[in-house]
Amino acid sequence: MTDQQLEQDWQRLRDAAERCKNWGKWGEDDQAGTVNYITPEMIRAASALVTDGRVFSLSIDYGETGPQSGHLRRFNPMSFMMRDGDDAYARALAGTPQGIGAADDVLIMAAQGATHWDALGHMFFDSKMWNGYDARLVSSMGAEKNDISNYRDKIVGRGVLLDLPRWAGVDWLEPGRAVTGDDLQACADTQHVAVGTGDILLIRFGQITQVRAEGSWGTYAGGDAPGLAFDTLDWLFHKEIAGIGVDTWGAEVRPNDVSAVNQPWHRVALPSIGLLVGEIFDLDALAEDCANDGRYEFFFSACPLPVIGSVGGPINPVVVK
Repeated sequence: MTDQQLEQDWQRLRDAAERCKNWGKWGEDDQAGTVNYITPEMIRAASALVTDGRVFSLSIDYGETGPQSGHLRRFNPMSFMMRDGDDAYARALAGTPQGIGAADDVLIMAAQGATHWDALGHMFFDSKMWNGYDARLVSSMGAEKNDISNYRDKIVGRGVLLDLPRWAGVDWLEPGRAVTGDDLQACADTQHVAVGTGDILLIRFGQITQVRAEGSWGTYAGGDAPGLAFDTLDWLFHKEIAGIGVDTWGAEVRPNDVSAVNQPWHRVALPSIGLLVGEIFDLDALAEDCANDGRYEFFFSACPLPVIGSVGGPINPVVVK
């Protein structure tokens, strides 16, 4: 890449960050960003989408066989027992009546190690995070601003699935396939579903389908992947989307389509737009059901654990139809 091309990419990034900026829209002290689009009226309307009572979990399993490979020092969740059934059995041998005991364990994991939301303190651009807060407010002690606890009671409402592989007539989109804003709109139009203010948009690229077919996570974590093109930032911004959840590791296309910086889409989506971003969602069963009944809208809920200071949060997203 020439110096001129590099500067053009940087300018494209700066222009998008300014053009798609929501700072101050919900007050100078806001730490929740686009989930503020979701109103009580929208939640009530979303609840009316529940007609059959069918529930879908969109989380992958939390365990040692997950997708993480050590990239960015992320590792798969690990559970260790503090007390177990052997302790109860030992007590029985020692004379404790009926082998009375209990089991307890401890979970160790990267906050973004499995299905998760990114907090708005996760990404910086020009040493700022969402709403103009200084990047130094995220220290070794955690995030003083924009931590995951700001989402504790906010991520409930209307969900919409965009099933890109089915729209494109393939099993999954190939690594490096950049999905544009026009693609997202065309998929929504084909599915006869509207996308707009306050929606939580679930975008299926088919990468977990590919993982299942190949029997291995391979380079899922940090490798080449289909994903959102840089230009989708404008589409998401103008649609006033509350959040997105995807079945890939990093949401945006890899290799990135703007080369000046790693993960350029993230540098605008979180710090400027204040967009809720979720990754490593398992959307396969939901996609199959939506194709069968033709309903691509539903009630969605996925509030994270309110871990103070954390810049990411594990979730079990739930769809009810």
